[in-house]
Amino acid sequence: MSDSPDMEELIHTEEPSFGHVMACVFGIQEHESRTYLRLLENPGSTVEELATVLDRDRSNVNRSLTTLLEKGLAERERRLLDPGGYVYQYTATPLPEAKELLHAALDEWAETVHGVIEAFGGEE
Repeated sequence: MSDSPDMEELIHTEEPSFGHVMACVFGIQEHESRTYLRLLENPGSTVEELATVLDRDRSNVNRSLTTLLEKGLAERERRLLDPGGYVYQYTATPLPEAKELLHAALDEWAETVHGVIEAFGGEE
């Protein structure tokens, strides 16, 4: 069962949170929007650091980060470690850019819905 909110739930929520709106508009799960918000507060975090802050399993955090990367809501940078090897650090897309992405996605959805409304009944 998905914890991704749908548009109807969002419409009937008097005061939705920013994370709730993100989850609905981007079609992501609420734990993924929580990951974005924590990443915004903790730029340059590793999966392990985020897992600790979020009190979630590393594999779940890794999946959330993959979704955020795909949606353009996070960036990943490889950092070399002194003893050898590397670790990935993640940074949230800055809030102003994330808001622009939200507005664009919502405008695109509204335009599609308006088109469906206008086209209805014209096929008779």
